[in-house]
Amino acid sequence: MGIKFVIIIQCDIARLRCSGFACTKCFYDREGFFKDCGYPHGTRYIAFTCGGCCGGSIASKLEHFTNKLARQTDVKKDEVAVHLSSCMVTDNYHHDRCPNLEYIKGIVRKKGYNNIVDGTFRSTNATQKREAGIYKNHELETFCGAED
Repeated sequence: MGIKFVIIIQCDIARLRCSGFACTKCFYDREGFFKDCGYPHGTRYIAFTCGGCCGGSIASKLEHFTNKLARQTDVKKDEVAVHLSSCMVTDNYHHDRCPNLEYIKGIVRKKGYNNIVDGTFRSTNATQKREAGIYKNHELETFCGAED
């Protein structure tokens, strides 16, 4: 069973000044954190924000998504990958890594979505700053829904 739907959750604070263009482009071009995931073309995509600190609205947004998914598709929860956007999981020019990340991941898992990937877009500039020690380097979850 492969991934049929990808959710990108973006930081609500970063979304105030970011359109999400780079994350969306990476998904459609299968670049950045999507490069090695093997999502087939035709994989559906949706993006929404965490709803703001502490990420509590994730539960209601995922519940709404789950209800729509069940009523309007044959896609199961294990066929959905949830990407937490780079603005949430890495130190970057918006801010440091989200302090509520583990709480948010817990909500995602509690709602039955276990295919979680940390990251979306790989900024060349931010990558260089991480390598230079200007930005912190964090361990990232790397589940990918590629079929074996």
